[in-house]
Amino acid sequence: MMAEWSKSHLKVVLVGNSGVGKSSIMTRFVDHRFTNMYRATIGVDFLTKEMTVDQSPVVFQIWDTAGTERFHSLGTSLYRRAHCCLLVFDVTSAASFSALDGWKKEFLAQSCPTEPASFPFIVLGNKTDLDVREVSMNRARLWCEAVGAQYFECSAKEGTAIDAAFEVAARAALHYFRSNAMDHREEVKITSKQETNSKQSEVLRSPQCNC
Repeated sequence: MMAEWSKSHLKVVLVGNSGVGKSSIMTRFVDHRFTNMYRATIGVDFLTKEMTVDQSPVVFQIWDTAGTERFHSLGTSLYRRAHCCLLVFDVTSAASFSALDGWKKEFLAQSCPTEPASFPFIVLGNKTDLDVREVSMNRARLWCEAVGAQYFECSAKEGTAIDAAFEVAARAALHYFRSNAMDHREEVKITSKQETNSKQSEVLRSPQCNC
């Protein structure tokens, strides 16, 4: 158990409209498989994967969120203490791309990072294996440049660029984790029973003030 928790635990959250392929992306990365039999995520799904990032062993915690309005109330508890956010859209759906700005703002509002301007976002344009698309690569890149996010075009079905995107996300998450380490660390002082009794004795022996 001690060896397990000596590794940095990095939390990344996938957000975006329902149906853009968040579950498929997560499963492709962790289990290296794809299926067309996915059901809509109800609430939250969660997988972990151990990785080595910049020669440091880490436990990558990946949270897949339901992209529907009725589950937005889960955001506050889900987004808190995240180290990176993956904004996912479907390149065949202009509506899913237009929604990214709202998802980004909601994430920042509910996660309350110490330095919002430096929080790492990675944008994934999924379903590039499909012939028809409504969002051009150039349009997506321009938006990402404007908000300071890195962009990857990927296909969960074919596995295209999935590993590369998560490797960049893991590196960004580790950097953010190290930069904000004090925000995730609780200072605990362990006092021995003998020391406590000694201090109590000193208090009892001290002269009383007759003011």
